[in-house]
Amino acid sequence: MTPPNGPSAAVLKLLGAMRGDRQDPDTERGQALVRLIIVGIVALYIIFEVLAARMPLNRAGLALLAYMGFSVIFSVSVYLAILRAPGPNHPRRWLGMAHDYIGITFTMAIGGKILLPVYSVLLWVTVGNGLRYGPNYLAAATCLALLSLSASAYISPYWRENPYLVATLVVTAIIVPAYAYLLLTQIRQARDEAAAANRAKSSLLAQASHDLRQPVHAISLFTACLRDSNLAAEERKMVDNIDKSLQSVSRLFRSLLDVSTLDSGRVTPRMEVVAIGEVLDDVIRLNSEAARWANVTLQSVATEAFVRIDPILIATMVQNVVSNALKYARGRPVLIGCRRRGASLAIEVHDRGQGISERHLPKVFDEFYRAGDQGMDGVGLGLSIVKRLADLMRLEISIESRPGRGTVVKIAGLEMVKTDHHRASPNRSRPLTMLDGLRVVLIDDDKDVLLATATLLEKWGCMVQPETSMPSADTSCDLIVTDFELDGGRTGLQCIDFLRRSNGRWIPAVIMTGHDIKIVIEALSGEDIPILSKPVRPAELRSAVMAQKLNAKGGGLSASNLANP
Repeated sequence: MTPPNGPSAAVLKLLGAMRGDRQDPDTERGQALVRLIIVGIVALYIIFEVLAARMPLNRAGLALLAYMGFSVIFSVSVYLAILRAPGPNHPRRWLGMAHDYIGITFTMAIGGKILLPVYSVLLWVTVGNGLRYGPNYLAAATCLALLSLSASAYISPYWRENPYLVATLVVTAIIVPAYAYLLLTQIRQARDEAAAANRAKSSLLAQASHDLRQPVHAISLFTACLRDSNLAAEERKMVDNIDKSLQSVSRLFRSLLDVSTLDSGRVTPRMEVVAIGEVLDDVIRLNSEAARWANVTLQSVATEAFVRIDPILIATMVQNVVSNALKYARGRPVLIGCRRRGASLAIEVHDRGQGISERHLPKVFDEFYRAGDQGMDGVGLGLSIVKRLADLMRLEISIESRPGRGTVVKIAGLEMVKTDHHRASPNRSRPLTMLDGLRVVLIDDDKDVLLATATLLEKWGCMVQPETSMPSADTSCDLIVTDFELDGGRTGLQCIDFLRRSNGRWIPAVIMTGHDIKIVIEALSGEDIPILSKPVRPAELRSAVMAQKLNAKGGGLSASNLANP
């Protein structure tokens, strides 16, 4: 589900307040802003009535004008105080409500029939303060409204002369808040039921995605093993076709898991300084095989810019855009580059594909919407995920396209950072070496995945010890490759910690998971362990294993003693 916008969003905010969720800093600010506007309108109304000679400028009139001046100053002060210190503040709320009801009582009692329209402000104060801040405030506001009406009727001769008018206003002051509360309670109940159904859907989607990823992951690794065998040209072509189909399924699973994770509300950007050129190079490297299948020349324009961004989320955004370009620009070049826009940076993906007609452009970021050839794979989730991640990180996403000329997708608003420290990835500057003799403990509770991964690692020259659960304390190894969630409630991180303690040294590790990577990152608590999302491409796995071998540190480990245990 996408976040609501417009009036429905305001209703949902009120519902959030009614069920006790008072963490939204906009709640008090919005109430204070409306108070300021209404006080200004009432002040102008009184001045107009004085100028029109319908309200005498006697002692009562001067008192009203003086009080309205005070109200303007008070309302501005409260608004500025909220801007300086946003968030829930109960004394400030009660002070504002006290000011509102005292002012309304004074104005209606002194102004008589001329200021009877101020009664509408009393209804606003009752409903507005009550529904914004919760049912307790609503009950208190209704009581204060009745006290205000009683005081006005006692003080004002006009009100005492019109008891039926007073009775009507009192009944209205009771019925309107009660009816509004009843309606919003029903809406809240419907909203809670919808939210529960959405959570159940997201949970089912995530679990189904994880369970289906496991066999696809195993098939992908078995396919890689076949590719390394001595196959004839025809058999190799069949393996290629299987691999293409698997990559399509893999992209679908990634999209489904991204959607379920976004729906759950668990995604929180972790901003850090990133060399954006490295992120783009990673995307190109991961899509090199898909680009070869699509006969696409995939290139990037080199950049040394650094930005403050969540590297995982921005990589997901660019990956989804590039995947779309590869599907709709077969046989054509695709270029990824960056463009400076003042103090910010924009990532642009250009392709020379078939383009998108103008009537489709407003809808391309909608979920399940697909423009162009319906024979293409995918279900139309890629760009909707890009849009939702852009909103999450306050980036701007736009698309320009001309049929027959190509498409440009722009991700703008990345904050540029000046830094002299360029952290180049070692695996990019060092040549890949063979993995012969590398002792690997492989842990996965899925036997098919365990067999497929072990077979592939052994083909690369590794000595593999497969385990379906926690290894024994006397296990010695040079590298740990493990699933994150294992049977019995254990995790791969616990296995890594156990093996490091039992060996008395730091051992490099790689984690593979079919769940949300963000959860794994939080569990690692800053631990520098590569995380691969299933289904893992063989090239990704080999790159991660090689990088851990080359980057081995601590416990006296080095690349040389890893290769020769």
